[in-house]
Amino acid sequence: MTIPSLTVRNVLKRFSGQMAVDDVSFSLNPGERVALLGHNGAGKTTLFKIILGFLKSDGGDVSVLQSAPGSNAARQASAYLPESVAFPPALTGEEVLKFYARLKGRKPSEAMPLLTRVGLKDAAGRRVGTYSKGMRQRLGLAQALIGRPRLVLLDEPTTGLDPISRQTVYELIGEIAERGATVLLSSHALTELEARTDRILILSRGKLVADDVLSRLRAEAGLPIRLKVWTSPESLAEVAGRLGRGRMNGRSVELDCTSSDKIQTLSAISSLGGLVEDIDVHDPSLDDVYRHFSSVAEKEA
Repeated sequence: MTIPSLTVRNVLKRFSGQMAVDDVSFSLNPGERVALLGHNGAGKTTLFKIILGFLKSDGGDVSVLQSAPGSNAARQASAYLPESVAFPPALTGEEVLKFYARLKGRKPSEAMPLLTRVGLKDAAGRRVGTYSKGMRQRLGLAQALIGRPRLVLLDEPTTGLDPISRQTVYELIGEIAERGATVLLSSHALTELEARTDRILILSRGKLVADDVLSRLRAEAGLPIRLKVWTSPESLAEVAGRLGRGRMNGRSVELDCTSSDKIQTLSAISSLGGLVEDIDVHDPSLDDVYRHFSSVAEKEA
């Protein structure tokens, strides 16, 4: 039987009478990479703080590897990277990692390879005050991974990073999950998350309005699939006519279909034989899915 890394059950949190987290429940298993999405003020950071034991909930239960949030066992097993990291500017990157390694009861030498892994080996001897925002973010990720935590919470981990550094972060996230750790990350960069997470949680006004893998959320939302059929200019009208629908666009015909009639539509396209040069299939993006569930929640509020 798999023991969940994190269990959140019917959690409530109010601030000045306003509900910040409203009866939220979910469970995360070892090895999962889970994206927590929501607009500013949706309750993501509040939920992170409750899980970490920084805030006490007003109701419900949270279990971090079968321990209470904020307990020594939970702290030893989890790690956190906030959106804006801050370190003493007079310390070097190497000194920062050694300091945090000691705080976590680890040998400082164990933490040094992480500087190389996040691309800061050459800057290890420089003072943190000379680091760019992206470099500080990478240093923050390195310190969060000291000791191989089993639950990793990342709040906007790629903020301020260039494309190569972003790729490094997601490679690290993949490696962490492969070792069996659970990663819960919050980000507004939805395009980045689409192929790099296993499951999506969506918060809206403190309520959890979606919790599933992206493919099933797409099906539940009923959003159209966009097909682009490439052909020669002289065959364009014939292809559009035989398909009975679609928008002609230069050398292609574009049409939408639902997930339930996707196979039938692809079969009709395949029957055109040599008239078709190629087909592009565009499933609804994570942005589309997020907008759908957020807008539904807004209407129901």
